[in-house]
Amino acid sequence: MEDSEIIRLYWDRNEQAINATADKYGHYCKAIAKNILNCEEDAEECVNDTYLKAWNSMPTQWPPQLAAFLGKITRNLSFNRYKRQHAEKRGGGEISLVLDELADCVSDVDDVEETIDRQELIKAIDSFVGSLSERKRRIFVRRYWYADPVTEIAKDSGMLEGTVSKTLERTRKQLKVYLTERGFEI
Repeated sequence: MEDSEIIRLYWDRNEQAINATADKYGHYCKAIAKNILNCEEDAEECVNDTYLKAWNSMPTQWPPQLAAFLGKITRNLSFNRYKRQHAEKRGGGEISLVLDELADCVSDVDDVEETIDRQELIKAIDSFVGSLSERKRRIFVRRYWYADPVTEIAKDSGMLEGTVSKTLERTRKQLKVYLTERGFEI
């Protein structure tokens, strides 16, 4: 089923929208949730929550890409669940590594001023990622958006794990410089 047909089902409040979404994007959403949560059951719950959130929040304008819309919902729900589960402890899994790797690039101080600046930070990171070569962009997005393991990125890219790790390290350093030059406190 085409995305436009699925969106139309949501707008018509037709429950078939959930089934169509699950058929087309269920594996995609589950992969995102599982990479973050490292738990099959929690990933399934987040995917189900994604369908409910999509049902309740389908925008008044069609999302340009239904996959990105659903992926963002899944990712945010999964991060929120992860934060709740690990509020007092740092757990194992890929997400701890992802957050640790990015810790030097983005501050986690959250005051009113930084909340206001968050949109500018998002634009700056978007611009930075857009300036990367296609290969570097794909590696960066897979690691820091989808939380894919380095081993999986390397295998899918036909690269050595060390090469992927070094590319990510260099890209993080470039991001840090890029953000610092634009006045963001790191």
